[in-house]
Amino acid sequence: MEKILKIFTAKDMTEGTPWKRIVEFSIPMLIGNVAQQLYNTADSIIVGKYVGDNALAAVGSAAPILNLLLVLFVGIATGAGIMVAQYFGAKKRKQLSHTIGVCMTLTAIASIIIMIIGPMVTRPLLLLLKTPASIIDWCTKYLIIYYVGIAGFAYYNILAGVLRGLGDSVSALVFLIISTILNVILDLWFVAGMGLGVPGVAIATVVAQGISAVLCIIKLSKMRSVFDLNLKMLKVEKDYSLKLIKLGLPSGLTQAIFSLAMIVVQSLTNSFGEMVIACNVIVMRVDGFAMMPNFTFGTAMTTYAGQNIGARKMDRVDQGTKDGTMIAVGVSTTITILILIFGRYLMGVFTDTKELVDLSMHMMKILAFGYIAMAVTQSLSGVMRGAGDTMTPMWISLITTVIVRVPVAYGIAYLTRSAAYPTGRPESTFISLLVSWTLGAIITTIFFKKGKWRNKGFAENIK
Repeated sequence: MEKILKIFTAKDMTEGTPWKRIVEFSIPMLIGNVAQQLYNTADSIIVGKYVGDNALAAVGSAAPILNLLLVLFVGIATGAGIMVAQYFGAKKRKQLSHTIGVCMTLTAIASIIIMIIGPMVTRPLLLLLKTPASIIDWCTKYLIIYYVGIAGFAYYNILAGVLRGLGDSVSALVFLIISTILNVILDLWFVAGMGLGVPGVAIATVVAQGISAVLCIIKLSKMRSVFDLNLKMLKVEKDYSLKLIKLGLPSGLTQAIFSLAMIVVQSLTNSFGEMVIACNVIVMRVDGFAMMPNFTFGTAMTTYAGQNIGARKMDRVDQGTKDGTMIAVGVSTTITILILIFGRYLMGVFTDTKELVDLSMHMMKILAFGYIAMAVTQSLSGVMRGAGDTMTPMWISLITTVIVRVPVAYGIAYLTRSAAYPTGRPESTFISLLVSWTLGAIITTIFFKKGKWRNKGFAENIK
């Protein structure tokens, strides 16, 4: 019993064999990321099977706008994760407690902002993106429901990040699995049983995420041996707030840049028609699973580097970076091969339309190599973020996403216009993604080797 309880506690990653600590931390988080991906995947599968391909396209078309308005939480989560990891590694209880408290308060403020702004800008943005009339009403309802219930999403993701910063990736996993199972049950009930359609999946997701957030809050309230959580700690203190914003803002801006680029590219995708929109949704759902190991190891490397830099153990950071990157590349390569072999079966889960399955598989083959490149990018960027250098990954993302991806997508589309493809070939958006991922890996490796991130540790700066 004691051994079972131990896996649900904060873990010190400054001791033990680096690759073992990284793997031990990553496995629960990887399973959790699978469960997280099942949220959106369940939505897509259920509406695709029970409502139709247009409903599938509606859920997918909503994603870029949804992501754009979630950047506030990305920034808070990133800054909090880095600060928690470094203060925990440095054994600074007071600073750790203030960081978690400020994080919870800022999340509440950000949630209120999104609840107000989100519903106001949803339909105008969908119209700006030339969303087809056949799906725009569904998109609008889906997004408004999601934004009104945003607090559950916000608190789960940010508090799960706090738990991971403390080295506890298992508790977040258990809570996520519970809410994922609930989400699937509610999806089936609301869509197949009650006939609520696209709005039904949004309601199911909001309810399930709210429950996972409550579970995280309960868990943190019981970790009094690690930090203090009281009204005093919830006060928005200037030093901690500024530090959190300084660390999290680049990541938030990175996500904003990425989301804006996705919106611009989504406009191009919409011009290809409903079939290509639905194809894009299917590919991005499978892409979510293919990319999971990369994001998982990236987050693991942030926590690992943060704790060890907080403890001033740079030799462990160097060894862990090598180990973590090699493991990430190996796992990503294996998953990419499996998707290429069995991808057609995965596509068939979302739709019974053979033409749509064939088109989706064709696009997935274009992206294949990019997942291996992203394994390198995410691992090295994770180490830099863990050290407190969140600016470098932001600039790299800006270059590869805005300066490279968007022009390449529109350029290829323009050059491939024909009678059969009046707005260009739909492959343009996927080729541009492959180019940006590959270039990102090259640039990230160059900047990582320059080593400026090594001087970014901050755990001693707030007394």
